[in-house]
This record gives sequence, structure tokens and C-alpha cells, in this order.
Amino acid sequence: MEIKAKLLEKYDTATFGASGFKKREFVVEYAENPQYPEFVKFELIQDKCEQLDAYNVGQELNVAFNLKGRKWTNPQGQVVYFNSLQAWRLSAANDISANPSPAQGGNAAAGESLAEPEWLNNSSDSDADDLPF
Repeated sequence: MEIKAKLLEKYDTATFGASGFKKREFVVEYAENPQYPEFVKFELIQDKCEQLDAYNVGQELNVAFNLKGRKWTNPQGQVVYFNSLQAWRLSAANDISANPSPAQGGNAAAGESLAEPEWLNNSSDSDADDLPF
């Protein structure tokens, strides 16, 4: 998955356990509907933590991420679910090398508009009463 959003907060890298597991969190403002922006926290892990250093608060980013979910049973036997958004690639929103998703127009060449399918414009009188039921 990939979104375009504005970087709001950058947190320091935290190291956990004897293995040295590294995690860094950041918050973006995702405004799919500008009237109701979403504030979304992502995490970078291990060697990906350093990617955030290249960007400043307020900068528009493309964030490629995976949605992760886990199930855990606590000592009392209660099942708890956890979700995380693990970013794996950050790029500047104006970066031409960034690969937009097909939903963002990634399949159309620059300046090319998508034409409507032929069957949509091809209506005749015989089709007007051709109901599938």
C-alpha cells in the first residue's frame, strides 16, 4: 500500500532487547478528504529507520507500507489483537522515481488521460430494453 501525506512528527530511534531491535515512529497527516484529515502513526524497523533522516517536518512524502496484525493471548487467557503500519519505503512526493500505485494513476503515461471504455459510449435503441433479468 502507498499513500501521499505530510510529515508532522519524527521520533527518535529506540533500541529494544539484547538483539538490538530498532524501531522509529513518525506521524503523517493524510488528507484524502481535506475537510477531515487523518493523523496516522507509522513505524520503521531495523535498517529502514535511517530513511526518515532525509525528510523534514512539513514535507510531502510518499509512504509505502505493510499493514501488520498480530494475535496474542495474555496470562489471563484474554485474546488481544495488535495492528501496526510498517513503512518500508519513503520518498519525496515530488520525486519522479517514486512509483505511484495504479489507483493514483501509475498506469497512465504523463499527460495521458484515460479514455472511457468503448462499450460505455456504444448505446443503441436495441440496448435500451436489453435488461439482464
